[in-house]
Amino acid sequence: MSGANPDPDPVRTPGLEPGGGVPPGETPPGESSMSGAGPQETYNPARGWAKGPILAIGALVVILVITMIIWAAIV
Repeated sequence: MSGANPDPDPVRTPGLEPGGGVPPGETPPGESSMSGAGPQETYNPARGWAKGPILAIGALVVILVITMIIWAAIV
């Protein structure tokens, strides 16, 4: 590993103009890896139970109760 400065002095870096711009025909310097890299995560899933599973569980409970009442009446 070299002890070279990863951010050289722009005044002494070849290919850069005094304001830090790049003259026509030159390749610009690489971008910094810390300046807002990566996608913006905006997905936030909903919390709690959805209506579908709650209705399905409720329907099963109602069917079970009705079945138990009928079974108790038969026996």
